[in-house]
Amino acid sequence: MALLILRCLFILVTSGIGVVLVRSGNTNFSAFWILMLFTLSVIGIDMAFPKKKVEWISSIYFGLLIGLVLTYFTGIALEPFFPQELDANGVSVISPSRRNVMLVMLICFSYYGISFLLQTRNDFRFIIPYVEFQRSIKGVKPLILDTSVVIDGRIADVVETKIIDGPLVMSRFTIQELQHIADSPDRSRRTRGRRGLDILSRLQNMSGVDLQIDDSDLPEYNNQPVDLKLVTLAKHLEGKLVTNDYNLNKVAKLQGVPVVNLNDLANALRPVFLPGERFEVDVIKTGEEIGQGIAYLDDGTMVVVDQGRNHIAERVVVTVTSVLQTSAGRMIFAKYEYTTKKLVGTTIILDKTSGQAAK
Repeated sequence: MALLILRCLFILVTSGIGVVLVRSGNTNFSAFWILMLFTLSVIGIDMAFPKKKVEWISSIYFGLLIGLVLTYFTGIALEPFFPQELDANGVSVISPSRRNVMLVMLICFSYYGISFLLQTRNDFRFIIPYVEFQRSIKGVKPLILDTSVVIDGRIADVVETKIIDGPLVMSRFTIQELQHIADSPDRSRRTRGRRGLDILSRLQNMSGVDLQIDDSDLPEYNNQPVDLKLVTLAKHLEGKLVTNDYNLNKVAKLQGVPVVNLNDLANALRPVFLPGERFEVDVIKTGEEIGQGIAYLDDGTMVVVDQGRNHIAERVVVTVTSVLQTSAGRMIFAKYEYTTKKLVGTTIILDKTSGQAAK
């Protein structure tokens, strides 16, 4: 709404200026329509690029300013090399040759100034009306996503809970890696790659989610694998790296980059069971030890049920005896109490020790 009001005011002001010029006799109606066409062209260009980056605008602004300053001082330094010319009243004026040289210098200095600032905008961020010489992220740090966490898909569920307030950053080379996986001749890799692209599209379409595509091309990227590029990007943006990759996790921590591991997050959110607590599980197969049955919780945690071998395909109540935390996950040991119901439609599983069928 604010932009619409601004554009309407811009049209009204320029049309008013055109009317004043026509009434004053300094111009005709054709010039008025040329002015209005120019006004609509300016608004059209503005609407054609809705997502502008402040780094680009400030780089152009300061690049032109640097070009003007350098041209002014260079022109003063070159003044002795150009003969002075006098007008009809005997007043010293700038010679045409000096004017042409200064015009060329202005164009060149402005070009080099804008080009330099655009190429170094990731190292020196120029922001109107002040200059911030050190790039730093204020407020919530961005989360840099890697390929594994996007393919995993759980990041979309986490974002939907609105627990993440910071921006999500997806680098261009990570997206290219996803596309390469999606185009793989291997069927399983192709499926994983397409799933990652679907998750990325889902994140982009979520309301209230700030997903940014990073196009920066840092000098440190040269001849580096994707994992090291991600670590470099996380250090550059002063953000956190979100990954499920064990090796990338270790490399990032060695270089001092904060890491959010979704597997650790999932383990932290699993329900806590203390010895003596009771809950229901479905015994689905025999265990490795005599008399044991195996069940699983909804989050995949394995439950070893003592005296559960004879209760396969049953929903039983168990009492927790101990909890074992391993590198592979958590394992709960429990004791069979009683059966609540039989499970219908289960398959027959062979007993590993006796070879007899257990129903």
